[in-house]
Amino acid sequence: MTQRLFTKLLGVFLLLLAVQMLVVEFLIHRIGERAAGEVLGVLGRDALWSALLALLVALPLSAWVSRRGKARLRRLVEFSRRIADGDLAARIDIQGGDELSKVEAALNKTAERLAQDFAELESGRAELAVMLDSMQEGVVAITSNGAVRWSNAVMQGIAGLQLIPGRPLLHFVRDPNLLACVRGALERSELCVGRASLLAPGRVFEVNAAPLLSGGALVVLHDVTGIEAAQKSRREFVANVSHELRTPLTSIQGYVETLIEDPNPSPETTLEFLGVILKNASRMTRLTEDLLALASVESPDYKVKLQPVRARVLLSDAIDSIGGKFVDSGVELQSTSAPDSLVMADPDAMHQVFGNLLENALKYAKSGKRIRVSARLLASEVEFTIQDFGPGIASEHLERIFERFYRIDKARSRESGGTGLGLAIVKHIVQAHGGRVWVESELGNGASFHFTLPLAPVLENPPQPAQQTPAAA
Repeated sequence: MTQRLFTKLLGVFLLLLAVQMLVVEFLIHRIGERAAGEVLGVLGRDALWSALLALLVALPLSAWVSRRGKARLRRLVEFSRRIADGDLAARIDIQGGDELSKVEAALNKTAERLAQDFAELESGRAELAVMLDSMQEGVVAITSNGAVRWSNAVMQGIAGLQLIPGRPLLHFVRDPNLLACVRGALERSELCVGRASLLAPGRVFEVNAAPLLSGGALVVLHDVTGIEAAQKSRREFVANVSHELRTPLTSIQGYVETLIEDPNPSPETTLEFLGVILKNASRMTRLTEDLLALASVESPDYKVKLQPVRARVLLSDAIDSIGGKFVDSGVELQSTSAPDSLVMADPDAMHQVFGNLLENALKYAKSGKRIRVSARLLASEVEFTIQDFGPGIASEHLERIFERFYRIDKARSRESGGTGLGLAIVKHIVQAHGGRVWVESELGNGASFHFTLPLAPVLENPPQPAQQTPAAA
């Protein structure tokens, strides 16, 4: 391009020079016709030498101008290449004040504006990536051909591996419901909703796949495992309560109908039937009370009234309050020395905890004939233990023993009048105190129920008892 420009400039210059020489020659001949002598010859030669001198000056000047223009055009080409390669920091060194300089200044301003726009876009993209990574939902963007475009950290955690952009989603996810939602969004361009349960063991996700205007789809996975578990627990709770109430109600209804149909029942039969009715009514009363207690401790508004209490006093009060139930049971209630440490506890709530654990132990301790209650001091808490020497608990039941309505031997529990809610109440009360509860057992060797209570904080300046001043003589 620069060579062609130089050639054109040189051609124009030579054409103008030739015209000038013809004009000068014409003038010389005209003057020569009118005048004679050596003066005209000298003028003609001077004019010719002037033209040659002008040509000698114009040639290097044209070459310099052409070389300078070529260098500036080369800088423009290099600038354009750097911008095309993504180097938005590239700038042109502006020289002079001609029209080409104005073009260079405009290109520099354009490059600066592009750099600002790209910086804002990159900042927005980074903020969007941080926001999507901070979400609780898994998010993955899919291209129109089913490949991964982008995914957040939660989605990668759900899939268990890094989703590589450009690779098909099918290589990372094999859940048929999720893939069906993605296909529906890509093929029909409509929102598809479904459930995925094969992405992660034991977890259920609600899938929302929405088509994008630019093509492809955006998939959002919301973990509904907790909601599913709560709904299942609620259904089981309603079913268990209904079953627990139906059994005594059916019994009461049957005996009452029998008494009504018999116009002259014997006193012995009447007393027997009334005893059965009273037993089932008492069972319903206990169930109702336990349901109310469980609803209370499971409520978010449930608060325990913590106060410093000596562990030894808690243990002795519990034994004294329930000791009467052991009189006719044939089971010996043993207790060991307890630490005198102060623990943070609600005495009324702890009375319920000890009562439920001791009553539960009494149901299964008749074969072992004794129950042992103990406490020991740990680093920052006191551990209480209620141990029976009955048949023990199989290992498969240990993880679920504190669930509401969970029974190891359902027939035996109902015969003894248990509601299946006592241990669940214990768990919630102990956790409300900031403690832990667990069970240890082996078949044939009894069971040990343990729970802990945190120690009371030590006061730096405990109050001193008031000193009595001696009476004046």
